[in-house]
Order: sequence, then structure tokens, then C-alpha cells
Amino acid sequence: MSLDRIPLAGVIGSPIAHSKSPLLHGHWLKSLGLPGHYVHLDISSDKLEEALRFMPTLGFVGANVTLPFKERILGIADTVSDRATIIGAANTLIFTKDGKIFADNTDGYGFLENMYQSAPNWKAADGPCVVFGAGGASRAIIASLLDAGAPEIRLTNRTKQRSEKLRDEFGHRIAVVDWVQAGDVLNDATTIVNTTALGMTGKPEFTISLDRINPNATVCDLVYTPLKTTFLQQAEDAGCEIVDGLGMLLHQAVPGFERWFGQRPMVDEAARKAILG
Repeated sequence: MSLDRIPLAGVIGSPIAHSKSPLLHGHWLKSLGLPGHYVHLDISSDKLEEALRFMPTLGFVGANVTLPFKERILGIADTVSDRATIIGAANTLIFTKDGKIFADNTDGYGFLENMYQSAPNWKAADGPCVVFGAGGASRAIIASLLDAGAPEIRLTNRTKQRSEKLRDEFGHRIAVVDWVQAGDVLNDATTIVNTTALGMTGKPEFTISLDRINPNATVCDLVYTPLKTTFLQQAEDAGCEIVDGLGMLLHQAVPGFERWFGQRPMVDEAARKAILG
């Protein structure tokens, strides 16, 4: 990083004005007393690669990437990390001094760090895991759970073929469960994760019954609007330890911030408040 240039970073998407990432990175920059700016970058699909190639010239040291570009970015980047390749998407870009683009995926890292911080006794290896959803977020969660030693992941999705595709990619520790039967495989699961948008403000509710849930399970919902979804409330009422999705958003941002601005930020209550406004 050039000492005479203020480092710039941002979040790329379309639309992107809703993203709260600038609030978080702005909080970290201010609390750490660092020079730098982090901004919204609404870039059209047909201008994506052109914009990315020009950004280092403007002083950008990196960027986050969100919908709809997380998969497409792999074909643009000069170098792609192993975990981004496995997940099939990238959310963090680092621009090297020669203008090259390095693409990484920190979603799985963010998920695990959120679990470790929010549920200190949790271990993926303790027993079967249940994952609801087979979209992009699910891929990152599955990869991270497998890396952390999960013996089995019971994967269920409203479109069964998508679950079967992930099973074919990730291997024998994935067991596909029909969506209508998902409530029947919760009784001995020690980790349960909702990666769908069900239960999010403005979306349909999560309606699978949790009547048979293991009360000793740790339950996480990646949704964080609302912070405590109906899914989490029902799990808590059943005696489970619950983990909201806001922590994952915070933790996944840490590696990029550290690479761009040179210091590792803290994920603490002040960071949560910065996001929540």
C-alpha cells in the first residue's frame, strides 16, 4: 500500500444501496484510527470486468462482492483461492500492487468464527448436522462444516435436485433428505443451520416443524433481519443453544479488512451495534 494514498475498498453488487457493510468497515476504520474509505459500488453487469480492472488505478486495494456477481467473479479474477474454488463463489477481492485480482471466499470462515464465538462449546464433530437450503450460502456452510469435522450433513432443499448436486460434489458425508421429511431427522442432530431466506423480513416463514429437534443441538440461522427469527425462537423454546446470523456477516468481513487496511478488527458488541444502527 502506498503511504501517500488513502486506501479505498467497497462492496460491489447491483443493487447494493441496502448493504450495511460500509457501516461496519467505517466503524472499524474509525475505531482503529486508520485512514481509508469503504463505499457502495453499484456496477452494471456489462461493466463489471472493466470496472474491476480500473479500480486499482483509482486507489482501491480490494472489495467485497455480493449478488449477483459472486460466482461470475471467479472467471474474471487472475488468482482464485482453493476455498473459493470449492465453494464456487467469491466474496472478497484483493488487488495486488501490479493490479492483479485475487479472489477469496470468507463466508465459511465467518460462519465458523460466529459459531465458535457465540457457542464456545460447539464442535461440528459432535454429531450429525442438518443444513436447510442448497444455494450459494449453503455451499460455504457445507464446506466449512466438513473441514471442521462434521461426520454427516443431512441436506434438505425445496428443490431436491439442488441438494443432490451438492451431494455429488461434496461426497459421501452428505445425505439428501426430502424437504417434507426434514423434521424427522432433527432428533439426534447436534448442529442445525438454516441457509435459506425463509423467515427473513418480507419473505415466507420457515414452516418445517421443529417438534423433534434435539434440545442439545446448536441452531444457527443465517438470516439476521429479524435478529431472532421464528426458527431461532422455536429452537430456543425447545432448549437449544441458538446463534443468529449477524455474527457471520461480521466475521466474514475480518480477513478482507485486515488485508486492505493492515490491522485486524474486533468483532464485538460495538461492531454489532454499528451494523444494527
